[in-house]
Amino acid sequence: MADASHCTPALARFERPVTALVSGASRGIGLAFVRRLLAEDGLRRVWAGCRRPEQAAELQALAREDERVRLLVLDVTDEGVLATAARVMAEEAEPLDLVINCAGLLHAPGGPQPERRLADIRADWLAESFAVNGAGPLLLAKHVEGLLPRRERAVFASLSARVGSIGDNRLGGWYAYRGAKAAQNMFLKTLAIELARRSRGIVCVALHPGTTDTGLSAPFQGGVPPEKLFSVERAAEQLLRVIDGLGPRDNGGFFAWNGERIPW
Repeated sequence: MADASHCTPALARFERPVTALVSGASRGIGLAFVRRLLAEDGLRRVWAGCRRPEQAAELQALAREDERVRLLVLDVTDEGVLATAARVMAEEAEPLDLVINCAGLLHAPGGPQPERRLADIRADWLAESFAVNGAGPLLLAKHVEGLLPRRERAVFASLSARVGSIGDNRLGGWYAYRGAKAAQNMFLKTLAIELARRSRGIVCVALHPGTTDTGLSAPFQGGVPPEKLFSVERAAEQLLRVIDGLGPRDNGGFFAWNGERIPW
């Protein structure tokens, strides 16, 4: 899928101009999602959330250039911050039609790296990975659930990873990341069931972006074929196309960048 494809609208299935929230918006795929959404005539507003928006120069520039961008302090591991962010968004009296969680943690510069063997496991790193990659999307959902519409189409999407699939695990290793992403998948599947009981238009999914050229994946790109290493712009484009193609039957699913269903 070429980057130029966004001449075609990617919010076509939404029933009105879209108000979106992007979590983890200061860099990587999150920032690319914000930029891509701004190319859509069907966008009303995009809340761009990150831990320190005052230090996010590119987001600050986007907010100056386009009044549809609203910066938001957001930390998926801090319920106090999440509650405040939800109140700020609620003051606008606009339902959230689209929530995209891009916050994630794979390694720490100069610190823990994905484990290759059992001996590499650290309790503190397991806890941190589960806080961000596992519980983070669920806590975000807890605090924005009241902003999702009851009848109209809405999508809650969170970036998971194919390595979180138990059925697809053939190489082992990466204990903390695999386990946390598998936990996220279970949380999202369970969340999808609950949300569907009160909102007939909801679609809640886990998404796999493929290997994307970001700081998160940089140390692990050596064996990736060039055609399978996506720019952040292409990753955001492809995932937005997947999101726009989702229907009620896809609620609770796990999808790759090309729309393929991934086994749990």
